[in-house]
Amino acid sequence: MTSATTTSAPSLTDEHVFLTGGTGFVGQAILERLLSSHPGTRITVLVRSKGSQTGETRLANMLRKPVFSKWIESLGEEAARAEFARRVTAHEGSLTDVGELPDDIDVVLHSASTVSFDPPIDEAFDTNVGGAYGVYGALLASKSDPHVVHISTAYVGGIRKGIAPEASLTHDVDWRAEYEAAKSARVRVELESRQPEALRKQLERARGRHGKTGPQAVAQFAETARTEWVRERLVDYGRTRAESLGWTDVYTLTKAFAERAAEELWSQAGHRLSVVRPSIIESALRHPFPGWIDGFKVADPLIIAYGRGQLPDFPGLPDSILDIIPVDFVVNAALAVAARPAEPKKPQYFQVVSGATNPLPFHRMYENVNSYFTRNPLPDENGDITVPRWRFPGGEKVEKALVRRERQAVQMEKVIERLPAGDRTTRWLEKISKGKFALTQLRGFTELYRAYVQTEIVFDDSNTRALLASLPDDVQRDEGFDVTEIDWENYFQEIHFPAVTTLTRAFGKRRPAGAKAERTLPVRDGVVAIFDLEGTVLESNLVKQYLQLWSATVPRKRLAHDLVDFVFSLRRYWLAERRDRGAFIRTFMRRYEGFRVTEIQREVQGRFGRAMMRRALPEALQRVQEHRAAGHRTVLVTGTIDLMVEPFVPFFDEVVSGRMQERDGVLTGFLAGPPLVDEARAAWLRRYAEQNGVDLEHSFGYGDSHADLVWLQLLGNPHAVNPDIPLSRHAREKRWKVLHWKRGPKRDSLTEGA
Repeated sequence: MTSATTTSAPSLTDEHVFLTGGTGFVGQAILERLLSSHPGTRITVLVRSKGSQTGETRLANMLRKPVFSKWIESLGEEAARAEFARRVTAHEGSLTDVGELPDDIDVVLHSASTVSFDPPIDEAFDTNVGGAYGVYGALLASKSDPHVVHISTAYVGGIRKGIAPEASLTHDVDWRAEYEAAKSARVRVELESRQPEALRKQLERARGRHGKTGPQAVAQFAETARTEWVRERLVDYGRTRAESLGWTDVYTLTKAFAERAAEELWSQAGHRLSVVRPSIIESALRHPFPGWIDGFKVADPLIIAYGRGQLPDFPGLPDSILDIIPVDFVVNAALAVAARPAEPKKPQYFQVVSGATNPLPFHRMYENVNSYFTRNPLPDENGDITVPRWRFPGGEKVEKALVRRERQAVQMEKVIERLPAGDRTTRWLEKISKGKFALTQLRGFTELYRAYVQTEIVFDDSNTRALLASLPDDVQRDEGFDVTEIDWENYFQEIHFPAVTTLTRAFGKRRPAGAKAERTLPVRDGVVAIFDLEGTVLESNLVKQYLQLWSATVPRKRLAHDLVDFVFSLRRYWLAERRDRGAFIRTFMRRYEGFRVTEIQREVQGRFGRAMMRRALPEALQRVQEHRAAGHRTVLVTGTIDLMVEPFVPFFDEVVSGRMQERDGVLTGFLAGPPLVDEARAAWLRRYAEQNGVDLEHSFGYGDSHADLVWLQLLGNPHAVNPDIPLSRHAREKRWKVLHWKRGPKRDSLTEGA
């Protein structure tokens, strides 16, 4: 190990720098600092194509990022773009397929890695360990002999207590064998997921939850559940394997193995290697401007969840050290290291951390978060959110309380799902679902962050402080990384928390909010708005419609007989409806056997038709008019027979309904064709779109039943209207719009799926 104690001023002058991870958080900051403070350098950035964008296009588009705004402002936009084009080159490739590198690279800054703590094991190894293989293999194959700065993490030492030195890691795990095992994990898990026993379970669950949507939909949901199971299994593989080897998670495990790969593949081959280990990287203290951050980082989801009142308590140790470092300190340290190469075969290690020199106990972090959100509460639909007070009861008590609340939520949900569908039931279910979501978040946070808020590690930073001391005063002022300068209260209250909450509000603006956004329908050609009838446009159903027609047309002598038969048939109808919407319609419509067409038409034009219109939902009819005003074609699609939907024909551009067979003007009780529901309606919609040039991605759908799910999901703008419990649950999961339309005075009752 080489300690940086010399007093000469390190600087990058005319070096050719190769940068990986340039589109990431740290990589963006490194690229900006090279451009703004090291004007003689040339930079080649490894960047892969993404979709239709080439790597070169993606790199050029990076100038739109806020990180470059001050640099562009200082030069002027035209000059900045010319400078960027002159000094920065895209090298198209990926970590595992780098391609042929230039032969004149002087410095490598390898900052690319997975951004997740808990990815599937094969993805984590592929990015972090496979990426090291790819980068160092490409360097060895090239004619370049650069000084490599390998950016790792301070947490690579695994689960331990006490001082973590700035030195090579002490473990004898065969990282190559672990890499091979991780690569084959997906094949093994995929095979496991396809065993008959596993598939049978997925199918049974899918039928139980989505049976009414049709056989193909059941198969799709079962397959989706299988792929989700595979991912969860691979995440568990990574988490469990990391813990079994003594690491906190698969992220730190693979970062440790990436360090070992760098040492063995590069340093031991006679080359120069420096390893920089930052702790938890957060927003900039000073450069490029205070509070610069590119999306949520490690601690930020926890901060925002607390501000939203979603964390009633947390299993952190109040006296543990939460080691946070601003991103500009990491960049400044990495470039200072880059300018002072290690000797061949003698790697040097620098831990860019705050815990040893300017410690931040977890309770102090909590006090800062509590103070900030007490003074600057986040809003919700009920007003300002009151944040909870943490008592730090210990991990065991928090875990027991969490398990108890999870069980209660599951039991309450099961009870509510057995109740009849209705507004009150839906509200109860929404409340329970929000509670379950909060518990799921809390469970995820406790598992993900436990090692970081209960740690008893203190990271040594002697080499880093020595490097800092070697810098001239002006460099220390402009490009320094002295953590003693950080006033934690000022950093959090005035810089970091405002930056994070601003991001939260910015993300919130990306989707329409409330009724105003929904009412503004885009004017666009090739768009249809598909409406279901019962429960969506009409507050009625087939049973109510039948009873009204029956009471007006049945002979008095058959009244008692038909009523008794109807009552005894209710259970059969209920079971058919639960099993299959089409089966219910076929079964129930048999009751129309013997009805005269002329009698039905007379009632539809008279009392029955007027009753139907009284039960029409005003907000539904208004939405139909809004779609027509926007140039959209409005279509009513229903399993109800055509004779009974006549009152609604004038409101729509097109009505698609069922028909019944008739003989000599009398209904036979049999449908003329299969009911146009669930998968049959989805098939009709695909054919309709193909024949009429309909843009399904920009079209709209409105349905109330779980049976409508399969056709609603074909449309870019699905809406659940007064949904039954299964559709309400799916709408919340997929963040569909949920509309509550009622009879009576029209009111604005649009809500968005939670």
